[in-house]
Amino acid sequence: MIAEIIAIGSEMLTPYRQDTNSHFLTERLNELGISVAFKTIVGDNLDHLISAARTATHRADIAIFMGGLGPTQDDLTREAVAGALGIELKRDHAIVTEMYKRFAERRIQMPENNAQQADILQGAVALPNAKGTAPGQWLETEVDGKPRIIALLPGPPHELQSMWESDCELRLRGKAPPAAIASRVLKVAMMGESAVDLRAAPIYKKHPKVETTMLAGQGQVEFHLRATAATKDEAQVAVDQLAGELEDELDDAVFSAQGESLEEIVNYYLQMRNVKLAVAESCTGGMIAERITSVPGSSRSFLGGAVVYSNELKTLFADVPPLMIEAHGAVSKEVALALAENIR
Repeated sequence: MIAEIIAIGSEMLTPYRQDTNSHFLTERLNELGISVAFKTIVGDNLDHLISAARTATHRADIAIFMGGLGPTQDDLTREAVAGALGIELKRDHAIVTEMYKRFAERRIQMPENNAQQADILQGAVALPNAKGTAPGQWLETEVDGKPRIIALLPGPPHELQSMWESDCELRLRGKAPPAAIASRVLKVAMMGESAVDLRAAPIYKKHPKVETTMLAGQGQVEFHLRATAATKDEAQVAVDQLAGELEDELDDAVFSAQGESLEEIVNYYLQMRNVKLAVAESCTGGMIAERITSVPGSSRSFLGGAVVYSNELKTLFADVPPLMIEAHGAVSKEVALALAENIR
């Protein structure tokens, strides 16, 4: 089964707000052996929402809509999904009554427009919201003769997560066919992305059952390997086999075989060899010390260091001769070596 996650809200199409719910849902869906094939963000526009809903329900087994279930004029998810499926919305008066009770308990008069949160898709089941007023909805239907599961969930993360764990996950667990997803992350340093791929592509292309993604980051290249199979063990064997072949080919350039960060590996080797580390930094401005100390337990190996950005402090705190800096320049092999030797 494949899923599509649709995040709804014009604010997420600006630089100021990000969709974080989809990360939570992707992890939970993967645990059930369900792959997320598409993620879509749509603004608060009814025509755009209907188009996105129609596309999602045609191409994905599971379509999960997040947000747009509130009481305001721009909360259009219910209307959009109904329009895409060609079905009606029906107001559930029991839900309206429950809303009035909740407002009354807080001694607040419920605005009339809150009642639209009780508009339920024809054939759908309302999902109780223990953390808010907007109920979710769960609909099992057919689109072009194919079975589809459609979930409408509230946008606030604490409401969405609570509803998913209390209701949606249990419903979906019985619907998803037996499947499991296994993954591995390999990290490579000292090689550029194109050089890595030149050597790695002939290997990962022989493993079509493993989805291989390469990501280039600052100072490293990452392989994200993922496989889906009937059981977790079967998927893990496929991923581990490819990971082993990539490690054999790239040898010492692979510094992490289980997704560990470079600073975690550095700390691991320092403690394994019972040696200490100190740093003298110039252009990095303390970044190396910050990364090393971000790992719990780093105090067993890391002593400290100095940020010697100016030439004067290179001499004062790290004993680099002024004549060396003048002869070779502050950013030179000779000065870097002197910084390392003298801080040690």
